[in-house]
Amino acid sequence: MTADTQLHELAHLYGVLTAYYDISGREQQASEESLLAVLKSMGAPLSTIADAPSAIQEKRLSYWRQMLEPVIVVWEAETSPVQVKLPSYLSDASLAGHLELENGEWRRWKWSASELPTLQTTDVDGEKYVSKGLPSPGKIPSGYHRFILEAPGKTSEAMVIAAPQKAYQNPASCGWGAFLPLYALHSRTSWGSGDFSDLENLATWVSSLGGNVVATLPFLAALSDELSSPYTPVSRLMWNEFYIDVTKAPEMEKCPAAQSIIGTPSFHDEIESIRKLPLVDYPRQMALKRRVLEELSRCFFSGFSDNFLSFQRFTTEHPEVEEYARFRAAGEKHGISWRSWPELLRQGTVREGDYNEEARRYHLYAQWLASRQLDALSEKAHANSIGLYFDLPLGVHPDGYDVWRNQELFVEGASAGAPPDSFFIHGQNWQFPPMHPQRLRAQNYQYFIASLAHNLRYASILRLDHVMSLHRLFWVPKGMEAKDGVYVRYPAEELYALLTLESQRNEAVIVGEDLGTVPPEVRPAMSRHGLQRMYIVQYEIDPNDRSVLRPIEPNMVAGLNTHDMPPFAAFWQGLDIEERARLGLLSETDVRQEQEKRRALLEALARFLQNMGWEIDSSKLRTVLMAITGFLGRGQAYNVLVNLEDLWLETQPQNTPGTCQERPNWRRKARYSLEEFTQLPDVKSLLHETDRQRKQGSVENGSKRQ
Repeated sequence: MTADTQLHELAHLYGVLTAYYDISGREQQASEESLLAVLKSMGAPLSTIADAPSAIQEKRLSYWRQMLEPVIVVWEAETSPVQVKLPSYLSDASLAGHLELENGEWRRWKWSASELPTLQTTDVDGEKYVSKGLPSPGKIPSGYHRFILEAPGKTSEAMVIAAPQKAYQNPASCGWGAFLPLYALHSRTSWGSGDFSDLENLATWVSSLGGNVVATLPFLAALSDELSSPYTPVSRLMWNEFYIDVTKAPEMEKCPAAQSIIGTPSFHDEIESIRKLPLVDYPRQMALKRRVLEELSRCFFSGFSDNFLSFQRFTTEHPEVEEYARFRAAGEKHGISWRSWPELLRQGTVREGDYNEEARRYHLYAQWLASRQLDALSEKAHANSIGLYFDLPLGVHPDGYDVWRNQELFVEGASAGAPPDSFFIHGQNWQFPPMHPQRLRAQNYQYFIASLAHNLRYASILRLDHVMSLHRLFWVPKGMEAKDGVYVRYPAEELYALLTLESQRNEAVIVGEDLGTVPPEVRPAMSRHGLQRMYIVQYEIDPNDRSVLRPIEPNMVAGLNTHDMPPFAAFWQGLDIEERARLGLLSETDVRQEQEKRRALLEALARFLQNMGWEIDSSKLRTVLMAITGFLGRGQAYNVLVNLEDLWLETQPQNTPGTCQERPNWRRKARYSLEEFTQLPDVKSLLHETDRQRKQGSVENGSKRQ
């Protein structure tokens, strides 16, 4: 074997792809430098390519010496055998299996290895091994169980995920919902940007118009003194206190100190000043909220609250909140980045004296209060037959709690990203560490399960950012350019099992963001396991196809655009092309070509809509908007999400991918307040029409399916 071949074999053993097909269908080979860097970051014992043979041997021995894989999936109604790996001298041995169910019940079996079917034999470094097929444990209840296998002189343990084949399917389909980022939502009573009370009021209004979903971007915990994307929270297990409605805190009535702060003219003037800003000023607004929340926390822990039993139940049910509060308090004392802390703190040991006690209490109180307000929001939404549509980000902030708490899980030597495509010609580096696929399994997916459970506590629909990461993720080695990254495989079958199980337990629909370059195995797997796909008009228009817009399928959530795309009016007028040119992403020649392509695309779309019976005037954007939303409404989509900003023909995007300082990403407030846009005739009329089209489409599509 050549050195290159050996390196590629080692990459295969670690799940690292040595080549991939780019967006244009061309094969891209991973370089030796990239493969070596990623393998090192995964813990492979090599420094140079010359170490590949010994690293291969070590990896193969590690695999075969483990009788059971760390995770076993048992699908509902399937009876696949469980693989057990044995040294050849145990090929006739007696085996004992012990299955501890989630409810504490035990089941036990005994087998003779000689009577089990042989799946494979191999020789590793002079040692012979055989893999046998244990009979399926039969019908076991859905859940997380523990299987222990005993052989003479050997014991092995595995997590068993007994999962339904498909995620939860909500029968209340053919509905529609409204989307707006929570930071962009604002009202006359909120302090400059949206809070949980505003979201509750928005949900009530959408329900009054016939809608059944309210969607927003992640509002997970963030660092208060810096602007960061909602897709890189400090934790996927905690909420962002920035969105608490301070005035609704139960302690407010009994806390004179907090009342005194809010009652001062200077405080009132500061709030009014922040409300008038077109962009969210996170540090300034959070400083105001924190002043009041700190006083409320002092009152709470001084015994002035009747809610202490509720708080104790919360911390008992969520013990991780205590550690999070200590982490955040330590950060305020030693510096935001835990990498600069004293060694014991860096390693995860936080003791009294490492933090300010009042800061710890503040973070405990803030998490309890956020949870309490989300409880109220969820109950009100449920009473109004409204589902909450949350978004689970792929990554977390490298300086955040989750990475500090799970340092063995996150790979520090690489960053997640994406390969070059037609928009990002140099690729993307998302600046957050990827999770190690093998260590995820070794950890029994505790962190991933907790992340799902945290969001599904309230979400009736959960969108997974970059669903392709269930199968593979693009890793960019530290110090290299994004174009030099490589793909790393993940245990997709196990991740789907976790999703379907948590989805069914929480009766929540799972939506996968499957936009962009999607490997061919992803969408069939999504369909097989009941995940909803996305249908986004800007992605779907094809002027060279007879249909221009392909039909919308029942397993889709449909919309005009996403938060990462130009709003409808900007797209129709080509303003996004001009913006890309200003940012230096397009040359003059590129601009002309893009404008010509866009013109052809929009002309084809207009003809398509007219042939469908919609009356439109391309010079009047509202008629086009009405036709497109009508097309979406009449389709078979599980749900149609309407971006509220499209309804008043907004042209400024919420996020321009690939920019940082150049654009005010994640900061722009909606042009109108909640009180204003809920009274705009154009907004209300289009949503009423969407509701009518959805109801009519539901009847028509229902008859088609019969």
